[in-house]
Amino acid sequence: MSGETAGSPARGGICAVAAVDLGATSGRVMIGRVGDGVLELEQVARFPNGPVQRADGWHWDVEALWGHVREGLAEARRREPSIESVGIDSWAVDYGLLGPDGLLAEPFHYRDERTARGVDAVHAVVPFEELYRRNGLQFLPFNTLYQYAADPRVVDAEASLLIPDLLAARLTGRRVAERTNASTTGLLDVRTGEWDLALAEALGIPSSVLPPLVDPGETIGVAGSGAPGLPVVAVGSHDTASAIVAVPLSTPHAAYISCGTWGLVGLELSAPIVTDAARAANFTNEGGVDSRVRFLHNVTGLWLLSETVRAWSEHDGVPVDLPDLLAEAATVSTPARLFDADDPSLAAPGDMPARIAALLGMPEPRAEARAAFARVIVESIADAFARAVRTAGDLAGREVDVIHLVGGGALNALLCQATADRSGLPVLAGPVEATALGNVLVQARALGCFGGDASLDDLRQRVADAFPPRRFAPRP
Repeated sequence: MSGETAGSPARGGICAVAAVDLGATSGRVMIGRVGDGVLELEQVARFPNGPVQRADGWHWDVEALWGHVREGLAEARRREPSIESVGIDSWAVDYGLLGPDGLLAEPFHYRDERTARGVDAVHAVVPFEELYRRNGLQFLPFNTLYQYAADPRVVDAEASLLIPDLLAARLTGRRVAERTNASTTGLLDVRTGEWDLALAEALGIPSSVLPPLVDPGETIGVAGSGAPGLPVVAVGSHDTASAIVAVPLSTPHAAYISCGTWGLVGLELSAPIVTDAARAANFTNEGGVDSRVRFLHNVTGLWLLSETVRAWSEHDGVPVDLPDLLAEAATVSTPARLFDADDPSLAAPGDMPARIAALLGMPEPRAEARAAFARVIVESIADAFARAVRTAGDLAGREVDVIHLVGGGALNALLCQATADRSGLPVLAGPVEATALGNVLVQARALGCFGGDASLDDLRQRVADAFPPRRFAPRP
């Protein structure tokens, strides 16, 4: 079997697709190759992404993002002329409002503080308890319906498209909403998977802005600008939905952690859990590929570490080497004190070391104590992961026996070991590029590259064969 490669020529019997995978800090365009005994990824473009501050708050520079995507797709086709389709995934909840001439304004960033106004406005009309019964979503102050409530422009828009759908519309001219990502808006009925038009009306959100829904595997349209002539296939366009496709679940009772900027911690279920206990624990029910339910809790993930390193680098005037910092942190004693990784004070961009130090009731660390401080951050994230896994199992009546950790966090051996230690469960780490792999596999299945119908279990077995995970056993 083949793993992630630096590139290989097209071969007979190989399906090639392009995966656009956009994260909250960076994006990339990948070539995926799938065939008999072959599952490969080749990165052809990587580019920065992140919030930009404008006069009215934090936004996404979607025009720059579109330019990077177009350039990446052009390079992908140059390297692999046999590419058969394109799929796009990204983070959830953020949207662009469209009028007759295109975007009305830059999409807001989910960490912009304006969303607090929307929370109060929504809950004044529909209490959270009722919202949870209808949409099954954990409370996050930036869920799309709260953003809409703080955005007066929505009533003047022709359509609202989440980020992957916005880029797909740029490619094809067709305005749709992919269902797994639509499930994060708060406006999708958790039981039917259709728009809750009565809820939208009650909140003053015009139903006309909610586009037709499509499922992963459906062809959205054929690209004009950006990738002329290529079909654009809907994948699990919420990046976590794509990532979970590529989690090689090894037992029926396995939990997963998709770890990057956020840590999405939970279980894959066949039906939602919208009990009072699940609501109190702030667990969410989001749509997955093949109508699965992603029952999970959002834990602040590597954002805490990356923001801390960024602050130190700016202070020093030279980049802090993260691998060196983590290697030194691994030699430090396990900290006696931790902080709550989900504390609301850590949500916005800014001086992360100062805010973490405040939670710990200590001064900011001197340069020589940074490794110990990084160890506290990693252990606090791991502790939050372990608690979320235990809670997921309790709420679902499932005795979790193993944790699969995928995404960028799978490279962080200190975090993987700490998660195993604090959960008391083995952690199987990898693949790192789970999101891109899930994107590729859904496209390949839609194209018929497997010679017939392939189940999620079949797709996951291909991942397990191509990317054997690294095992971290819990220590006393």
